[in-house]
Amino acid sequence: MRWLTLYARSRRVPAALAVVAVGAVAVWTLARLGGGLPGDPLPSTLVLAAGATAFSAGLAGQDHALDRTAAIRWWPRRAAHVLLCGVVVGAVVPAVQVVSGQPAAPALVVRNIAGLMGLVAVGAACWGAQFAWVLPFVWLSFAFVLPPATDPATQVLTWMLLPPGTAAGTWTALTLAAVGTTAYATTGPRR
Repeated sequence: MRWLTLYARSRRVPAALAVVAVGAVAVWTLARLGGGLPGDPLPSTLVLAAGATAFSAGLAGQDHALDRTAAIRWWPRRAAHVLLCGVVVGAVVPAVQVVSGQPAAPALVVRNIAGLMGLVAVGAACWGAQFAWVLPFVWLSFAFVLPPATDPATQVLTWMLLPPGTAAGTWTALTLAAVGTTAYATTGPRR
């Protein structure tokens, strides 16, 4: 178990967990004070985006050369790392919902965290872990300012805020998750 503890510390997992917890409590508190509507996707999407960006810093180790020259196969560990981060962040939303009483659809949580972790993984593979947070942040910003529309291009851009079960939102999130996890697992983080 010592190797798992060392791996978690080297990937900044304790700090990311603290950020996720504080961010989740802050978002849900503000949603309650602001009179958020039940079923509103904004609070859960903000919590998931904050969690994905918090875990993005841990997608690279302390020493890139050590990661590249190790005798172990990194791609399964990288893929597992992305998936486990998504599971941890996705589990925070239902836990906070129990306390706050503001439910979000489980399908929305699963879809959004899958797509957001895919975006973070693409960011790490293309620009490095230090800038992996930029892509989900920019995409979420566009989703907030674009008006809701039924055309496919706008639905792809606002996939995080679409109702669960919307084909464009689901397929966009699945594509981002698959492409991001594959890119990060095979290439690793950029220096």
